[in-house]
Amino acid sequence: MPLLQVDDKGLACAAGGFWIDPWKPVPVAVITHAHADHARRGMGRYYAAAAGLPMLKRRMARDADIVAVPYGERFELGGVTLSFHPAGHCLGSAQVRVEGADDVVVAAGDYKRPVSPGTDPTCEPFEVVPCDTFITEATFALPIYRWDPPEDVATDIVDWWDANRAGPRERQKVSVIAAYSLGKAQRLLALLDRELARRGEARRRVFIHGALEHMIKGYRDQGVEMLPTFRVGESNRARGSVNPFRGHLVMAPPGAMAGPWIKRFGSAKDVDTAFASGWMRIRGVRRRAGYDRGFVISDHADWPSLVRTCVETGAKKVLCTHGNSETLARFLRRQGVDAEPLATAYGDEEDG
Repeated sequence: MPLLQVDDKGLACAAGGFWIDPWKPVPVAVITHAHADHARRGMGRYYAAAAGLPMLKRRMARDADIVAVPYGERFELGGVTLSFHPAGHCLGSAQVRVEGADDVVVAAGDYKRPVSPGTDPTCEPFEVVPCDTFITEATFALPIYRWDPPEDVATDIVDWWDANRAGPRERQKVSVIAAYSLGKAQRLLALLDRELARRGEARRRVFIHGALEHMIKGYRDQGVEMLPTFRVGESNRARGSVNPFRGHLVMAPPGAMAGPWIKRFGSAKDVDTAFASGWMRIRGVRRRAGYDRGFVISDHADWPSLVRTCVETGAKKVLCTHGNSETLARFLRRQGVDAEPLATAYGDEEDG
């Protein structure tokens, strides 16, 4: 019997009596990171990487039973040995190494690899963990998905922002950018902070949707340096006054972009909208979603990184889940790797 296999509750380890990122209630859950499709309420006990504990606590009920384990520290559950290792996806994200009597399996969860010499200022870099079986995500497992250096994307965003804030105040536009609430929003705020410093400019404030505030505060509490943020609701607009958001950058979750919330910034001619996501690699996606700009930046591995990682682990068996899993598995098989898709319920939240 495989050390890890999918059942109706999640990725199960019968020998250890636990499930990794279960989607139904179980007695013992081992969590890779705090995104909602991987960390659900209602489990008996949670095990998670210590670096991700603050984020996980913000997702769970106050009385949740959570055991935090430092990266690399081995611990026992049932008859197997586990350890957490950095996944580079968001703050505190982890791969789970599971060692049994005859097999070592690594469940990577969601992960990303650096595509330039610079590192993500908001989380620990990915660590390659040798194993016999590697369970990889496949969110962007198509050759078209190749990421540019994030520093270049930050430059493009500031240039776009500057273009919208040029000229007299009454002609400036509001730059509204959509970003996922855990990982992407904080990464952008940190990258933009670095970019402005590189240009020798003072910090600028960014207005945020209230839904982003909770996790941004969590990152600040962990010492992550980002641009200062203010809730949109903290700016009171007097009747007849100049739009106070003109020339400013506003950040919001994607779900807010199509509702009444965005109308507070003025008419379409007063607002320039953008989405920061790996999905923006395909122009048709941006056009269908109605964004004026698309900035290609993702917290998931791109195609070259997915293939490279599967090889670098030295795994004899690769299981591909959530995303273009069949495409990745088929490509790996052509390279001589024993690979196949693995059906799971991951990938419904924060997947860009």
